[in-house]
Amino acid sequence: MRDLQDIRVEIDQVDKDILKLFTKRMELACQVAEYKIATGKKVYDKDRENQKLEKLSSYVEDDFSQQAVKELYTQIMSISRKKQFAILREHGVCYDNGFTLVDQFDFSNAVVCFQGVEGAYSQLAMMAYFGENMKSSFHVELWRDAMEAIKNGKADYAVLPIENSLAGSIEENFDLLSEYNVAIVGEQILKVEHALLGVKGATIEDVKTVYSHPKAIAQCDLYIRSKHMDWDVINLHNTAVSAQKIKEDNNKTQAAIGSTYNAKLYDLDILEESIQDEKNNETRFIIVSKEKKYKRDADKISLMLEISHEPGSLYRILSNLMFNGINMNRIESRPIKGVNWQYRFFIDIDGNLDDEAVSNALTGLSEECVNLRVLGNY
Repeated sequence: MRDLQDIRVEIDQVDKDILKLFTKRMELACQVAEYKIATGKKVYDKDRENQKLEKLSSYVEDDFSQQAVKELYTQIMSISRKKQFAILREHGVCYDNGFTLVDQFDFSNAVVCFQGVEGAYSQLAMMAYFGENMKSSFHVELWRDAMEAIKNGKADYAVLPIENSLAGSIEENFDLLSEYNVAIVGEQILKVEHALLGVKGATIEDVKTVYSHPKAIAQCDLYIRSKHMDWDVINLHNTAVSAQKIKEDNNKTQAAIGSTYNAKLYDLDILEESIQDEKNNETRFIIVSKEKKYKRDADKISLMLEISHEPGSLYRILSNLMFNGINMNRIESRPIKGVNWQYRFFIDIDGNLDDEAVSNALTGLSEECVNLRVLGNY
């Protein structure tokens, strides 16, 4: 049996030889980039890479080695592409994100819409984000109505919930982002404080039926199950709509789950405060607009992308972020309508569209994705 130290010495020498060849290969990759710049050819040639992987794996016999060779050269070719993308950017060949850089947004003449009636959490998020710095606001019944208002020019901005720290993502609004050509220009994190609201003079003992939005009900699930299993819980479009119904029906046996602002707005009694299961419950709202603009100090980018349905495709795509030192802080998938078992990915990354690393990554993503769209930088 050979001594372990002797084997390691030999491995070290083999690694040095491999590195020399790797360096030579990368030099050749740079020459390939220069050729592609001159001829206008794309960096990513899927058919060529697949043929190369099949040929290289055929040089070894056993199944393990064949798979290992494919994995090794998939990584080598991926690294080569990242280098070529960087060279392309140096020569002014980069992804056109479609956004315009501005120093500040002017909301003074802005018309803003939100979903729900007066007192909806979307309105509270709007007030927190815009304050008095807007011309006017109005509410719509559905989230889709808000997108239509942007599309038709009735509103300049719309406020939409996108995820909750407890109940998770608002799937419908991710689908709407893919359907409508809008841009995310800002976000507002709103702490969710749910209260049980009833008509004047009502008590908790009077309550038999509770109304609220399904997400709000889910966020108070433990409170309901542990204390009030006998309640009939009914879903409505919005927490504020629920409060409005309680006011209109004027029935002591009915209550709503909503914000304390709803109690003030609809002249209801607060039967119990802070009934949400998670006391640090927060909802993230996005501010969307038809105009694709971003500020110089924006530091979060939202992307939507579609990739090929094959092994390793997601890793290959995400490696564009890794090799450019970009942090991904969120990823969400949604089914693509009309295509079974195909998914669209929504990704949030740190950075600004003006950053060199971001531009390099987007150039790579644009070539390697089936479809890529920058949703916003905010």
